[in-house]
Amino acid sequence: MGDKSDMELVKAAKAGDTRALEELLSRHEKQVYRFGLRMCGSEEQAREVLQETLLAAFQGIHAFRGEAELSTWLYQVARTHCLRARRQRAGAPVEHEPLDAPGAQHVPSSERTPDEASHARQLGEVLHTAILALPDTYREALILRDVEGLSAEEAARVVGIEVRALKSRLHRARNQLREDLTTLLGESTVDTGNGCPELAHVLAQDAAGDIDQATCVRLEEHLATCPNCSDACDSLQRTVSLCRRIPGDAVPAPVRAAVRQALTRALTP
Repeated sequence: MGDKSDMELVKAAKAGDTRALEELLSRHEKQVYRFGLRMCGSEEQAREVLQETLLAAFQGIHAFRGEAELSTWLYQVARTHCLRARRQRAGAPVEHEPLDAPGAQHVPSSERTPDEASHARQLGEVLHTAILALPDTYREALILRDVEGLSAEEAARVVGIEVRALKSRLHRARNQLREDLTTLLGESTVDTGNGCPELAHVLAQDAAGDIDQATCVRLEEHLATCPNCSDACDSLQRTVSLCRRIPGDAVPAPVRAAVRQALTRALTP
């Protein structure tokens, strides 16, 4: 059955051919999992989304009318389950999985040197973190268009909005992603240090441990009220804002490093 088109397999599946349905779902299993991983941020939730999507497709293949690509329909189903899973787990720690994790993208070429592979993994983790920090509506637009390669019309159909609105979300998502990548990669404007004692206290307090969301909350509150830091700590404010947009309690390594770097810059005369 491997040489049959999706529509031929759909027709056979609707006629009761279970092998055709199994082949159909097997073809799209990896892309559904990849979508769930990038939208939800953890392998556990991605597996749940995959299972729910395949079960829904298995039970509801007769509801598929063929007005769009099968992959578009599966993305719609996966999106529904992913958003539901995120609402159910709101506030729970998120296990951050880099984009180069198994199933997230193609395995790196064996011709890469260890240093190149390590650098690629680091960049993948930074990219994944920046995507995860996007608002849900921006993230799904960017993933569907720039990661999964759907057309604007297909992506708009998945999300259930007009093409014009999808393009607007995508434009904003790309701009936000560009800003966040600049922040995470340490390429933002260097702050002029002000020697703020409370900032120094936070840096010393967290020097022996990991920066967590509680640290980011303290920094956010301080930056909002400290007159010395309001103008002098621009990159730190952007970094803390990025930290606070990461769902769950866990803070990914690239964000922890960016916060420490911005803190150090802000305290350097």
